[in-house]
Amino acid sequence: SDLAAPLGVSVPTINQWLDVLELTLQVLLVPPYFDNFGKRLVKSPKMYIADSGLACHLLGIETKAELAKSPFRGVLFEGFVASEIVKAQTNAGLRRELYYFRDRQGLEIDFLLPRGNRGLTLIECKASKTVKPEMADPALRLAASMKSKRTAVDIVVVHEASASTGLASTVIAPGAKALTWRDFIGTL
Repeated sequence: SDLAAPLGVSVPTINQWLDVLELTLQVLLVPPYFDNFGKRLVKSPKMYIADSGLACHLLGIETKAELAKSPFRGVLFEGFVASEIVKAQTNAGLRRELYYFRDRQGLEIDFLLPRGNRGLTLIECKASKTVKPEMADPALRLAASMKSKRTAVDIVVVHEASASTGLASTVIAPGAKALTWRDFIGTL
């Protein structure tokens, strides 16, 4: 509805356009994760432009310096990570399974990645080279509420690579680790 009104087209037409963009892998629609954790959930999908270079171009971001200062840096990094996860799943011949979680109280997890019998991986994306323990707090809160479900939960904070750290993985909080995006994609 938010897109249809200003463009002067119907909601079904917008849905058809989005279907075409999704089928041609121009955009990624990430659905919400539905599991009853005793919370009221937000149920609309998140949309990302699959090509982060194209997204930057459309936003007028042409250099690394402009990207570093952009208010869209975080969501562009999130979209980049989502795209890399989907590519890794496709290249491995796996079914595309990528979700996000958001409840009405403001708890949000960037991505939930089902791991078959191995449970879930909760992923927080941070467009930062410095990782802090509090970056894992939302995922730790959701993992705590999932304990009654007896689901194995891994928590990963995915971040940009830092030239100064040679560590592939760092434990940043009990039950949570940080990985650079390259190392994280390598684990998929």
